[in-house]
Amino acid sequence: MTSPRRLAAVWAAKGAAFGSRRLGRGGGTALSGLVGLRLQPRLIDDLAGQLGHGCIVVTGTNGKTTTSMLLTQAVQRAGFEPLANTSGSNLVRGIASTLALAASSKGELANAANRLGVFEVDEATLPLLVPRLKPRAIVFLNLFRDQLDRFGEVDAVASLWREMLKTTPEDVKLVLNADDPSVATLGEGRQHVVYFGVEDLSLGSSVLDHASDARTCLCGAALRYETAFFGHVGHWRCDACGRARPKPDVVVTKVDLRDGRSASFDLAGAAGNETIAIGLGGLYSVYNALAAVAAARALDLLAAAAIGALTSAGAAFGRQEVFSVLDRSAEMYLGKNPAGVNQVISTLLLDPRRRVLLIALNDGIADGRDISWVWDADFERLTGFFEKVIVTGTRAEEMALRLKYAEWEEGTITVEPNLGDALERALDATAPGETLTIVPTYTAMLTLRELLAQRSGKEAFWR
Repeated sequence: MTSPRRLAAVWAAKGAAFGSRRLGRGGGTALSGLVGLRLQPRLIDDLAGQLGHGCIVVTGTNGKTTTSMLLTQAVQRAGFEPLANTSGSNLVRGIASTLALAASSKGELANAANRLGVFEVDEATLPLLVPRLKPRAIVFLNLFRDQLDRFGEVDAVASLWREMLKTTPEDVKLVLNADDPSVATLGEGRQHVVYFGVEDLSLGSSVLDHASDARTCLCGAALRYETAFFGHVGHWRCDACGRARPKPDVVVTKVDLRDGRSASFDLAGAAGNETIAIGLGGLYSVYNALAAVAAARALDLLAAAAIGALTSAGAAFGRQEVFSVLDRSAEMYLGKNPAGVNQVISTLLLDPRRRVLLIALNDGIADGRDISWVWDADFERLTGFFEKVIVTGTRAEEMALRLKYAEWEEGTITVEPNLGDALERALDATAPGETLTIVPTYTAMLTLRELLAQRSGKEAFWR
């Protein structure tokens, strides 16, 4: 029987979400969770415990939303009913909101017996949520500098993860990126681990780029790289203590990044060897797809379900999402830290037909107040690539200054702090039939996406 407190919490959460949406204040994906938890602090524990097939958690600096989306589709194809925080609200309140809004009017999780949870979780919030969600598996994607004013350096987050795993039951499976030393070493001493990695050495370099974060081993010695794909992700080893990149269980080879809007690769370790084509661009999308397949393996899902999800999936909201506006296309690439922006830059360079760029830099709480990270992103690689650049957001002037130091021609740069006005300018500068490229930080993405959704007829991100 549902406790009165849980029933009140569920109804209050639903009411808060409804009110927020009616008033045009967003989807209420955080507010509803806050309200529900205020009335019943055990709301997450109570509702997550009803999931008939448990849950899996996806965390890391970059790729959480896309990987979770791919995995959610694999779960559905495998015959289960997934429950996921598809809006990307990944703090404690966001998970509470997802669970409460999925509950019935009686305060019980609807269709609980056939449900499998897929929850993306913020890196620093993970230790708070794992004991409450009690996941069957945890996916660790990567670890890069992000929101330094909140997270600190990557070593601090890695330490949080290692401490959490000391009290995480041994039967919880870990899905780890073998190519990221900060992630791969989490598997030391664990019995149930699935590693994933890239074996196409033609994509890498023997030299780490300057935005690399994990340059030293746990023993303190410098790491040596046979090849580095981006940041500190690659084939690594420590000559001092012998730690080295684990052999992956799920592998991709022969990667073709095409024009940056799609990719293909050979997949091994899921169901023999298959050539897979995905409708997402860039090497980082290949890693997300690979992580989703490895996660499906950890959940004992049929390989065909995971592969079917990869080949049919579109973009997650704001992540390579495409909008049609006034006979033009607008493509949005979320960029919120040096490693992520550098991968976006690499992807944009694959298509020389791009002409107009809109960059939106905000410093909201969800972005991180410290925007010094833009100086570590390789904007120099795009010098002379775009004919017209509009810079917007609360820190538009600082972004314009960064581009000037990257020797972008001043005559190509327009500063317009207002996001709506900047979008109109960018669309006006884009000829019919052409594509506008948009690279926003997180909160700017939410605003710009809402404006584009209204213009193109797409649904709000929380639907």
